[in-house]
Order: sequence, then C-alpha cells, then structure tokens
Amino acid sequence: MASPDVLQHPVRLRVVQALLGERSLTTAQLAEELPDVPKPSLYRHVAALTQAGVLAVTGERRVRGAVERTFRLEPGAASADTADVSAMTDDEQRAAFAVFTAGLGAAFEAFLAEGQGGAHGYRTAALHLAPGDAEELAARVREAVSPWLAPRAGARRYLLSTVLLPAGPTQLEPVQEDPAEEEPAEEESTGEESTGEESTGPAQEPRSR
Repeated sequence: MASPDVLQHPVRLRVVQALLGERSLTTAQLAEELPDVPKPSLYRHVAALTQAGVLAVTGERRVRGAVERTFRLEPGAASADTADVSAMTDDEQRAAFAVFTAGLGAAFEAFLAEGQGGAHGYRTAALHLAPGDAEELAARVREAVSPWLAPRAGARRYLLSTVLLPAGPTQLEPVQEDPAEEEPAEEESTGEESTGEESTGPAQEPRSR
C-alpha cells in the first residue's frame, strides 16, 4: 500500500475507484468520470498518485500538440490490510477512513444521479472470528470474487467495498447452551393404555347408585 497521506483526499480516492476493475483510462476519460472536479485539480491529483506509485502510465500519445497519458491502478497500491492500518496512528486511521467513506458516498451519489438502477445493496453482518480467521476470510473473499474482476463484454462495472472491524470482547469461555432450547424429556409411561380420546376437563369419578 502507498503512504496513507497520498490517499487521504476524496478526489484521489475517486480516481482510484474509477480505475478499479483492471481499467485503463486517459486523463480525458478520468475527467469525464469526475465531471465535478476541475481539470487542473484532477491533473494534480493524478500526478501525485503516479509519483507515489499508486498509478502506472501504460501509454502516451500526442493529442493536438499535447501528450495524453493512459493510467492504470497498480495492484494492491490503494488497499489497506491489517498490517497497513496497524502501522497508522489513530488520527491517520480516522482521516483515512473518513476519505474512504467520503469516496464511497460520492460513488453512491453518482449512481443515483445516473438513474439507471441496477442491483445494489448495503448491509452489516456479525461474524465470530478466532485468531487467524480474518486472514482466511479475506483469502476466501478474494477467491470468491476473482471470476468477476476483469472487464468483459455485456458486464456492468460494480463497486464492492469491505470494512472489517472488531465489535466486542473476545469470547473467553465456551458458549453455554440455553436450557430452554433443549428438547423436552419424554414422559414416563404409566402402564395405562390411552383411549385415543382427548380430555376436555378434569376426570370425574363414577357416581354410586
């Protein structure tokens, strides 16, 4: 991952998001993806990301006397794993997470503005992970999504953002089963045969004559 300071700006994070999915875009195409960002400002942020190794130049061509470059995202340069965030201070993590959520919010606003619809959703689930499980979970998620990472004909690009946060103390003792959930014990037989008829009230003794 690049230095956290490089990505702590919403415009830079949006540039990164625009290039996710193995895309290669020129500066002009990036400007079309981010029409609300002034071009001089966009070019400065692209230059900063390139200098930091987040973006790579994959091609150059002359357009009306100027050099137009094509950029792609360097694999892993804009993601943060446990080791990366552990090296940050609390203030750096707050700033990085704020930029992350701001970029996600901007992408959501752009989706609504397009008005094209499409499958989308947002949800939170609670997982119970023992030491080492988080790494296995991340590996399984990467394996699960790998068939859809590369662009292909007829496919629409989607953003999948993940956040993993501990939420509560470690369970130190085995979880006790709830006695109420145990199956009721079978009733002991009294040796009397059932008549098959349901009782509608208390049993009555026969009257003597």
